[in-house]
Amino acid sequence: MTQEGIQRFDDIADWFENLSPQTLAQIDGIYAENATFIDPFNAVHDRVSIQDIYSHMFNTLEQPTFKITRKIVSVPQGCMVWRFTFKLKKRVFDIEGSTIFEINEQGLITLHRDYWDTSRELYEHVPILGYLLKQLRLALSTPKKKTAKGGL
Repeated sequence: MTQEGIQRFDDIADWFENLSPQTLAQIDGIYAENATFIDPFNAVHDRVSIQDIYSHMFNTLEQPTFKITRKIVSVPQGCMVWRFTFKLKKRVFDIEGSTIFEINEQGLITLHRDYWDTSRELYEHVPILGYLLKQLRLALSTPKKKTAKGGL
């Protein structure tokens, strides 16, 4: 694992933590032209479409920010755990997730694959739908066992 490769993932993490409509213009130095981006709502295979996803995020959400809480790097791959906070219709959301990245020889992202629990982090906050999803999660989860003292 090269020090340059590790530094590149640090640079990518910094870019995400400082992402704004202004810094989005630097996307050519972050993503390869034919990069793949997959999250629970999108699957695209080019940098222009990835830029459109981020532009849509800034146009739709208030104060969207990423905070990288952990990085695991084994160049040319890396994983980052993050918190994504934003406001939508006066409500604050705080989503925890992770991303698997692959970079090419130039240090540009060729694969960006997000993993996060849309049900728990987003849909359970929607009236009626949230109640139904919480009930389904409870029905499918393993029951908690009580200790000899009667507590959990």
